[in-house]
Amino acid sequence: MMFLEGKQETVIQELKQAMAKASQELKFEKAALIRDQIQAIQQVIEGQKIAITVRGDQDIAALAQIKDIAYVEIFSVRNGKLLGREHFILEGISDEMPSHIITSFIKQYYSEASSIPPLILLQHPVEEPVVISHWLSKLRGTQVKLRIPRQGAKKQLLDMIVKNAQQGFELYQARQSTNIAAAITLEELKHRLNLPRAPLRIESYDISNIRGNTAVGSMVVFEKGAPRRAHYRRFKIKSISGIDDYAMMQEILRRRFERFAKTEDKWGITPDLVLIDGGKGHLNAALTVMNAMGLNQIPVASLAKENEEVFVPDKLRPVDIPQTSAALYLLQRVRDEAHRFALGYHQRLRQKGSTASALDSIPGIGPKRKKMLLRKFRSVQGIKEASLDELADTQGMSLKLAAKVKEYL
Repeated sequence: MMFLEGKQETVIQELKQAMAKASQELKFEKAALIRDQIQAIQQVIEGQKIAITVRGDQDIAALAQIKDIAYVEIFSVRNGKLLGREHFILEGISDEMPSHIITSFIKQYYSEASSIPPLILLQHPVEEPVVISHWLSKLRGTQVKLRIPRQGAKKQLLDMIVKNAQQGFELYQARQSTNIAAAITLEELKHRLNLPRAPLRIESYDISNIRGNTAVGSMVVFEKGAPRRAHYRRFKIKSISGIDDYAMMQEILRRRFERFAKTEDKWGITPDLVLIDGGKGHLNAALTVMNAMGLNQIPVASLAKENEEVFVPDKLRPVDIPQTSAALYLLQRVRDEAHRFALGYHQRLRQKGSTASALDSIPGIGPKRKKMLLRKFRSVQGIKEASLDELADTQGMSLKLAAKVKEYL
């Protein structure tokens, strides 16, 4: 929702325009509904001004639930500053306890997260906290603690975020009946890009590689202006070596749409818009694949980072979209999410590869000893920071081998 991302005035202005249009068309009931939504947004904005008063790195998760829908809001604090905030709608949870809901959410959210902090503050206890904490610690490489604060600054911060989640949920419900803001944005996007219909399903693709190493691609999906994370996909680049973003983009598109032709599951859904991260060259590379596969009926556009310019087929110059446009903001959100998802996967693979190579180069440290060291110290960094005696005390190790590990690391 745009007002949660710092776009409150954009949303209010769009709703005011929609209200004026409804009044001009003598649709007074619709105009009254929009007026009520504007008032609801204005009331909620004040309650969403969060002051961060805690230090360090941590995530804070809060839950609001009514009947079979839950609203989870998660704040990411890094070095004592609010780095980001996200909200998620969970449906079909009528008989589930808050503990089960938050446990399921944590498993899904952090399995895809690009970073995991050492501390996660929760409103409700998770099921099997030792198991969840161990799993998170393994993903992070160092210990991750789950806490329900009872007092102090952390408790005050959690209480504010719980209240924020409740208010956000109330506003979500108020807007859900017509979802006017999303409809306005998608209609604008249809008009700006000259699409045959409003892009209810947008698929965005990005490539992440550093000097051609461990290149990966991502596919993210937005439906009705919101992320559809269950439809996200990752790709390891298989056929391209070196640095060739165009060819890599063509590979992941080819693999995605080969599945499109063969299946009726999530892969078989036709996107209303394919969005490529890049400029005119990336767009042309994508079109080459799409046209060769007989998919020229699927609209394709690209969004270049440098000047936030949008390119479409058969036009040399970028599309004229104002920088303040809600349509451009949606494209940026989708593009940035594809980039985040690709980068997180790339970092995970690189970390895995560097862990293996760093230990594999040490004489006398085979698979079993490597496994024991990583099990005890969690990461290569943990092994580096361990004392000689701590290393030697590890199962299968000796003082001589411990000294060799210290020498190599």
